[in-house]
Amino acid sequence: MTSATRRLHLERHRSDRIGWLRAAVLGANDGIVSTASLVVGVAAAQVSPSAIVMTAVAGLVAGAMSMAAGEYVSVHSQADTEKADLDRERRELAADPLAEERELATIYERRGLDAVLAQQVARQLMAHDALGAHARDELEVSPALAARPVQAALTSAASFAAGAALPLLVAVAAPAGSLLVWVPGTALVFLALLGALAARTGGASQGVGAWRVTFWGALAMAITAGVGALFGAPVG
Repeated sequence: MTSATRRLHLERHRSDRIGWLRAAVLGANDGIVSTASLVVGVAAAQVSPSAIVMTAVAGLVAGAMSMAAGEYVSVHSQADTEKADLDRERRELAADPLAEERELATIYERRGLDAVLAQQVARQLMAHDALGAHARDELEVSPALAARPVQAALTSAASFAAGAALPLLVAVAAPAGSLLVWVPGTALVFLALLGALAARTGGASQGVGAWRVTFWGALAMAITAGVGALFGAPVG
């Protein structure tokens, strides 16, 4: 056997990034869109530049805390459900391991193994790690996809703050009379870059990712501007 034959076949997969990547993209996208919309709305009301900046800062802090709390509660609920299912599976394994082995074998048969091989695979996997086998193949719970509330909360808060800081910096640097041009325009650029970066990290098409995030961000800001116009607020 040659060294090339013995060499391990290593593959890089991205499924372990799903949890934090989803929270990061959601937080950054929400930070850009909500803060840009907030700045545009306040600027349209013709308030002072200092009031615009203070409003944007307040929106950044409040939004980051809201994202963290929302992600923590949501993902913690998922984690609680996973824990309850694992506890139930642990009790069932202790009460009737043979029935659980047959259940696992049935799952493998449905996936294409013949009955004899499915039984052998189920028996060997349960001998190695019964709960792990049922968690993965029956409950579809894996370490890579497991709910991590604290990670999701911190990622969402940090990414929201980073996203919100971009239109905030534009509001500070841009001329006061042209905020309604600079803030939405740069926000769309930021959203396109975010979509491309998220797609690259996840292994997807960067063009599609950029277009998707930019489209929904533009739609959100357009609807916000439309609501302002509907209620008599000057938006341009």
